[in-house]
Amino acid sequence: MAHVISNECVSCGACESECPVGAISQGADHYEIDADACVDCGACAAQCPTGAISQG
Repeated sequence: MAHVISNECVSCGACESECPVGAISQGADHYEIDADACVDCGACAAQCPTGAISQG
């Protein structure tokens, strides 16, 4: 199951560059993960300073 980004996201961008498949992009309110592209590696969650990324 793909990781998801909650509303705790402050749009710092730390996660985007860590995604090896480019599944993270800026959304309307915060960063979002494309569930179809996510390979569930968890690299993004390890970089999130607010803990906004979790396994969906």
